[in-house]
Amino acid sequence: MNSSLRDPADFIRGNTALHEPPLVPEIKLHLATEIVPIWQMTEEELERSGLPPPFWAFAWAGGQALARHILDNPSVTSGKSVLDFGSGSGLIGIAAAKSGGNLVLCADIDHFAVAAIEINAASNDVTLEATAEDLVGVENRGWDVILVGDMCYERPLAERIETWLRRLAGEGVEVLIGDPGRTYLPKSGLEKIVSYAVKTTRELEDTDVRNTSVWRVLPA
Repeated sequence: MNSSLRDPADFIRGNTALHEPPLVPEIKLHLATEIVPIWQMTEEELERSGLPPPFWAFAWAGGQALARHILDNPSVTSGKSVLDFGSGSGLIGIAAAKSGGNLVLCADIDHFAVAAIEINAASNDVTLEATAEDLVGVENRGWDVILVGDMCYERPLAERIETWLRRLAGEGVEVLIGDPGRTYLPKSGLEKIVSYAVKTTRELEDTDVRNTSVWRVLPA
């Protein structure tokens, strides 16, 4: 393995630049850009290098929309225990912490994402926890709010998550999803809260702007 990959934090610092997502300029993240090598790497090259797809290196539209909603409506997370599930860069969890979240846990099964979350939290002077544990299906661990950004891009994953989130919503947890119209977003059982036009790049999306909504998950 490339020596830089033995230390995810070193890899992140060496292959990203600090940027402000277009919809959430209050937050700075270590992101891939056109000027750093990770932007140009194909999935095959990443696999040969031993690096999972770097979802943590981009501020996805769903995450930006949900983070914007939280910053504009701090009562969503203020004083509450929050889970940012499938956290990636930590954008949503950082927004929750900035908005007064009492205990914020960012969960992502990619160890590089966990390192990115910790680096980005420090860059934004917020305190939160990060874990690589796969939490899908677990019982509620005291969360008042669960935030999910842009996780409905594969059918098996989306179906697993939906079943779990609906159960937790039925137990009284506030569950919010940020989604830019991914194929496997549930077709029912959601309540739209707000929509945003999120600037994107054609390196990631098929358009320069994605209409992205924040949804509340209704109990089963």
